[in-house]
Amino acid sequence: MHPVPMHDVTLAGFAATAVAAPGVSFALLGLLWLLGLKLSEKFVARLTCFTYVVSAIGLLYVAKGLYDLPGHDGVLQLGDWFKVGEYSFDLALHFDSISLPLLGMTAILTGLIAAFSETYMHREPGYYRFFLLLHSFGFGAMTAFSAGHLDLLVVGWELVGLSSVLLIAFFYQRSGPAACGVRVFGIYRAADIGLLAGVFLIHHYRHSASLLSIGQHALTADQATAAGLLLLLGAMGKAAQAPFSGWLPRAMEGPTPSSAIFYGAISVHMGAYLLLRARPLLDDSFLALGAVTFIGVFTAIHGVIAGRAASDTKTSLAYAAVTQLGLIFAEIGLGWTNLALLHIVGHSMIRTLQFLRAPSMLHEHHHMRAAAGGQVDLAGTSIESLMPVWLRQHLYWYALDRGHLDRFLQAAFVRPIFAVSRALLSFDARLLHQGPHIALPANPKAEEADA
Repeated sequence: MHPVPMHDVTLAGFAATAVAAPGVSFALLGLLWLLGLKLSEKFVARLTCFTYVVSAIGLLYVAKGLYDLPGHDGVLQLGDWFKVGEYSFDLALHFDSISLPLLGMTAILTGLIAAFSETYMHREPGYYRFFLLLHSFGFGAMTAFSAGHLDLLVVGWELVGLSSVLLIAFFYQRSGPAACGVRVFGIYRAADIGLLAGVFLIHHYRHSASLLSIGQHALTADQATAAGLLLLLGAMGKAAQAPFSGWLPRAMEGPTPSSAIFYGAISVHMGAYLLLRARPLLDDSFLALGAVTFIGVFTAIHGVIAGRAASDTKTSLAYAAVTQLGLIFAEIGLGWTNLALLHIVGHSMIRTLQFLRAPSMLHEHHHMRAAAGGQVDLAGTSIESLMPVWLRQHLYWYALDRGHLDRFLQAAFVRPIFAVSRALLSFDARLLHQGPHIALPANPKAEEADA
């Protein structure tokens, strides 16, 4: 069913405000930061909470207004981005039964994180920077979930990825977060090649990447397979599906609130959202659907095994999220899209609360252990006791090494991406006449220390 254009000025205004509010707050805080103005922590936190309350109210009004429309779908046209020959890139926001739940979830959970962070990040040197990046993330997520075209979805996708990497490396004074942030950035870049190439192919085949165009089933089986597998690659990287799942535990180096909103709720589910949007295209390719299902099932099994050997709470929660994301991918591949959407919303809510609860839960566990004399009995018999010893040993070895996937990622994606980056940097420097022979430092930290 075709979506209905939003001719109601009030409805269109609420829709645009709901999506743009985080971007406006980001621009305002960024401008004040550049001007050197110092704002109080309370003002920054309250402005952030107010922003997402406005977004939530706007989305509630949009949902109410669309209820009476045929199919409950609405499109807000914002004009042309630009045109190149027969290709057109127009700005349009799409509100329907898929985007509205995720937009509402983003507004509610980001506002919750803002309220929680007002106390959690109190007197942190990067307090202002944290909330600035939180607004950048919120605007990116709102843009991606409401995009009426894959071109606009890519814009929001990249904003979320950039803010994600910067928050992983939030405590840049330590080498660990900075190194993990760079590694995640490399994995994102490698996987996003699939998203960009897939969108390019859809443009090439259909001369448009609108969601309506994707749903018209106008591609051959080979074309749908090529585009679907490329989009799957992009979704796998964002959703930490095997073999990319190793980056998610490393992302826990960031502050707990950002871990909750990014890797428990919103960011990791964007890959599943992309597949939900591309589901009509995937229906034309049995191979692409099979790949989605296989990747999801394999990732769910891998997440269960690797998570059993996790040595800290955040890593355990990360692999629990990997497992659930794998199940969501499998549901999409099997055609259970409504169940997948419900799974996304429910998992986001629960996982966010678990991440926020993790620090106090550990504190209470230590108190309980001390009160029990240093010994806390296990909850009960685990499933491992039903397995033969040799199988338990092999699974334990697999869990500790995480299935060799981290080594594979390093060799197949991270090192090549960094090698290409170094080569391009050297080439660019030569073009700028900075010298015919430019060598990148083998150890940038050592050079900074010498300087």
